[in-house]
Amino acid sequence: MNVVPPALARLIEDLNRLPGVGRKTATRLALHLLRRPAAEAKALARDLQDLHETIRLCSNCFAFSETEPCAICADPQRDSSLICVVEEAADLMAIEKTGTFKGQYHILHGVLSPMDGIGPEELKVQALLDRIDRQPVAEVLIATSSTVPGEATAAYLIDSMRQKEVKITRLACGIPMGMDIKYADELTLSRAIEARKRY
Repeated sequence: MNVVPPALARLIEDLNRLPGVGRKTATRLALHLLRRPAAEAKALARDLQDLHETIRLCSNCFAFSETEPCAICADPQRDSSLICVVEEAADLMAIEKTGTFKGQYHILHGVLSPMDGIGPEELKVQALLDRIDRQPVAEVLIATSSTVPGEATAAYLIDSMRQKEVKITRLACGIPMGMDIKYADELTLSRAIEARKRY
């Protein structure tokens, strides 16, 4: 006998498809939504619908935006000659939280992963190269993650931009704040030594 009503079961299945949400968490979230006032659930449903109706990709940097171009690309205070290349929109958000980067962005929407069938054509690599040709760009800061796919993507981008008259920099990696050096792995320590700064 099935004790879960079909509508609730469908919601659990939908929530379970979200990244990082297992069956137990999906059930807990669905039951929470069911216990809340109907107005809250309707507001959530409207917000979910609005995602695809109002948000699009900025034609310049490929950030999610409700305006064209996005707020960052349209901001005259931002340095358009400095472009930070990131994998996903979440990376842009993380960098923006620091308040230290004053340039513009370019979102690849993924990383190279031949095993998953993701090559340069599936990413916004050509759009980046076209952008460098189209607007005066002095520096491209590559801020991909220090994972194997992130490093492979960075290497591909560096190789693709070698013929461009642009300074190519890479986000520094190394010892995190508060970490004892003796606990750092060899790769992290070697990257920290390579990215050392002069004072």
